[in-house]
Amino acid sequence: MNNSKKQVVIGVFWSGIQMVVNQSFSFLIRLVLAKLLFPEQFGLVGMATVVTGFVQVINDIGVGAALVQRKDDDLKPIHFYTAFWTGVAWSIILYLIVSFILGPLAATFYNQPILLKLIPVLSIGILASPVNLVHKAQLTKALNFKKITLIDNLSNVVAGCAALVMAFMGGGVWSLAFNSIASIIIAMPLFFKATGWKPKMHWEKQAFKEIFGFGMFTTGTNIINYLIDNVDYLLIGKLVSASALGSYTLAFVLTDTFRSRLMSVINNVMYPVYSKSQGDLGLIKNYYLKVIQYNSLIIYPIMTFFIIFGGELITFAFGDVWHDTLLPLRVLSGAVMVHMLVNSNTVLIRGLGKPQLELKLQVLKSVIFIPMLFVGIYNWGIIGASWAILINKVIAVIIAQYTFNKLLNIKITTNEFIETMKVPLIGSALSGFAGYLLLRININFILGGIAIALIYIGIVILFMRKEIQTTISKFKKPRQEKQWQSI
Repeated sequence: MNNSKKQVVIGVFWSGIQMVVNQSFSFLIRLVLAKLLFPEQFGLVGMATVVTGFVQVINDIGVGAALVQRKDDDLKPIHFYTAFWTGVAWSIILYLIVSFILGPLAATFYNQPILLKLIPVLSIGILASPVNLVHKAQLTKALNFKKITLIDNLSNVVAGCAALVMAFMGGGVWSLAFNSIASIIIAMPLFFKATGWKPKMHWEKQAFKEIFGFGMFTTGTNIINYLIDNVDYLLIGKLVSASALGSYTLAFVLTDTFRSRLMSVINNVMYPVYSKSQGDLGLIKNYYLKVIQYNSLIIYPIMTFFIIFGGELITFAFGDVWHDTLLPLRVLSGAVMVHMLVNSNTVLIRGLGKPQLELKLQVLKSVIFIPMLFVGIYNWGIIGASWAILINKVIAVIIAQYTFNKLLNIKITTNEFIETMKVPLIGSALSGFAGYLLLRININFILGGIAIALIYIGIVILFMRKEIQTTISKFKKPRQEKQWQSI
């Protein structure tokens, strides 16, 4: 198990590198594109992405999750061949449906004729993603996150640079579209080279049943998750305007999208680890609490900065035309901080081999959230949407705690939760208060951000110095296995 802990740290390290590079580069791309383009153009891509993203979720059909979760002894080459060819055939069918049915429907729904051309272009990634999913599942199962990181970073950087060139040449909304799909296509040959795996023309009915029996529930959960995550885009685009959707999209990209990308770093590593540790609930609980703590340690100071200095940042970086983004940015920052309390619970449930329970919980959340979101948007626009998301995150925490303690028998006491969140909460409170005082005396937001970071880091070092030193020492000297017993 000590070797497993070492693999977790190495996996998190490389996945963290992936997230930092991708998120930083993505933010730079968004910054430049926001300077060159207009909120309406971001809104158009948001409208199209509601459709293409949903189809992308269906396109997955649980292939990656099923291959990773399945035990090594039960996984045979025929499972990969069957998953690959089923995914390819399914993606072709979906692309035709999107291009000739969903695209025209979306264009009529939003009254935006350009979506007739934009949606088929954005959907090109659907044809490539099943290929990448099988290769990525192989690397994930082997905990080889270094190769995944190198491939994702290279493909995203190349795609982003090409999108910027298109934008400077007057590509407009098409530069955004290109940026969304190019990275998937560029990654295809890189994944083939990384795994060395080539599909053979084999397909087996029994292998299909075994893979997609698990994947069916996973896909159902992913569909519900996507609906929860994107119904706000759908409703804002329909009930408010493309410009409002563009402003909301920017706030969401800076907050919840950043949170989700960080979560994906940890969750991509922890999913195979949870799957391998299904028989040890005590170990799983320790892992889960550490995931919450370390994710929060990273996210909380960033969201604190957005809450205090978000308005100044938006005005400076994007201009006054994005002023409608300010309040949603602050509310969504608070929602992200609440979400960190349960940021990997669904992955844990799936890793324990309970996709049916995961699906039921997501259905329950959607029944609560969607009506609340509709009321918020109908009455208060993007501000109402932001508050509905915040309230939904609070409800999600309550549901998660009930699930762990009553349905999974993973007992997490209130004291354990408080101890886990003590440092990020204290650090955010003190650094946020200092930032607020600096804001009142009109300090520059960059200097204010530096002050928040220094105070927060000081609090973390004060409370967690020994633990951080142990973790760093363990990473540098992987042979000293005993040091991990206290983590």
